[in-house]
Amino acid sequence: QVVLVESGGGLAQAGGSLRLSCAASGVTFSNLAMAWFRQAPGKERDFVAGINRSGGTTNYADSVKGRFTISRDNAKNTVYLQMNSLKPDDTALYFCGARFYVSQARAASQYPYWGQGTQVTVSS
Repeated sequence: QVVLVESGGGLAQAGGSLRLSCAASGVTFSNLAMAWFRQAPGKERDFVAGINRSGGTTNYADSVKGRFTISRDNAKNTVYLQMNSLKPDDTALYFCGARFYVSQARAASQYPYWGQGTQVTVSS
């Protein structure tokens, strides 16, 4: 059974940085494509960034391109999201998703496994 646990959320000021982590267990991590999504109150779960199984290919939402970086350490069974130049619009509950594919996808429906989420709040 795939278990995902996010951490690293919190309160940041606009222009600041946070680093999210998502640790996986119960699975061979290198078999999973991973992604980060976020969901603000009353809104849908939106794609933020994705990374393929090897870490060699990444993909970003336009709203975070150039500010956020997704990476993974297969030896530590962990995927990261480095968030720089944070904006109040980045405030949301951040989730990591996993799927047994080589590549990541942008649709939340393509991910059968999810963590519980970690809250990110950016103040102006």
